[in-house]
Amino acid sequence: MSADAGYLAGLTVLDLGQLHPGPYTAMLLGQLGASVIKVEKPQGDTARQLGAQTFAKYNRGKQSISLDFKREDHQDILLRLVERSDVLVEGFRPGVLARLGLDYARLARANPRLVMCSISGFGQTGPYAQRPGHDVNYLALSGYWAVPSQVRDVMGRPRLRLSDYCAAMHAALAILAAVHDARETGVGQHLDVSIHDTLTAWMAPGLDAMNGPAGADIEQLSHVMPDNDVFETADGRHLALGILEEAFWRNLCDALAPLCPELAQQRYQTRAGRLQDKRALNDRLRALFASRSLADWEAVLHGRDIPWAPVLRHDEVFDDPHVQHRAVTSLSATGRVAGFPVKFSKPLPAPSLDVPELDQHREEILDRLQRPASDG
Repeated sequence: MSADAGYLAGLTVLDLGQLHPGPYTAMLLGQLGASVIKVEKPQGDTARQLGAQTFAKYNRGKQSISLDFKREDHQDILLRLVERSDVLVEGFRPGVLARLGLDYARLARANPRLVMCSISGFGQTGPYAQRPGHDVNYLALSGYWAVPSQVRDVMGRPRLRLSDYCAAMHAALAILAAVHDARETGVGQHLDVSIHDTLTAWMAPGLDAMNGPAGADIEQLSHVMPDNDVFETADGRHLALGILEEAFWRNLCDALAPLCPELAQQRYQTRAGRLQDKRALNDRLRALFASRSLADWEAVLHGRDIPWAPVLRHDEVFDDPHVQHRAVTSLSATGRVAGFPVKFSKPLPAPSLDVPELDQHREEILDRLQRPASDG
């Protein structure tokens, strides 16, 4: 791999997606070196209507062409693009492309090696296939809120579009597997990615545990722990404790012994004992951490071999020395940009920070279609 190319150099992706899942899938492939052409409806990706920063999040480095699939000449342009592409990502409701005469069968006639990835809320088949939905709906139906995570469990929305990211990551992985197969066999395939399916797969182990002998009683659920939690401090801040191993519990007890000698009780010296008294122990820890400020607890816990962390505010994360060292994000003229968050020993090329205007690259793309395929 050359330093200015990328692991997926030579892979061309058509991004027909909108909003989050499809564009994020295509962006991940683009960060690894694929060329991504964003095919937008005449009004543009709906994300453009939500603000420039919303659109920019998942569409930097792409080229844009606007096509109206109700027009035969625009369908012809899409088919010629398909002939020269490896992957097509789309996020229409099931059946929309078929009604336009652009189903996978027709696209595959133009390019038998094409991998088409359809990302939809509930998949291409099933009772909910035509049902509308967004992130919060898939969370609800996949059992996200059915599995408690804290002794005092509360229902709250995740701080990001969890199901959309879940689906996009699975889609990108599936696309790479399917492209590899297409290059081996000369035959592509149609990938049916259901946002609801992907999140249900993530939730299944937790739901299965709750359907077991212990039931849904928090007292009986071993994954709900009194010392693995988020605790509020006296100044309204929070700290997070990730106590799993007994060694970390002993280290925590050593740190807190002068302030709470009760933690040294024999019943708390094993995970089983702490689980038997989880509500009382959780209450004790909550009262303890609420007695001092976050800065006080940082002084107590600093340098000790304990998996703890302050819950950082929005204006603190990017100043964290580890975040700065790892350089996951960088500043651009239009805001902070996140790169591909995996370190390769063969470095990735510098990402393009350009955000395409609607239909910006039309002439360039059409001109490319006039040249022999070997010229790209």
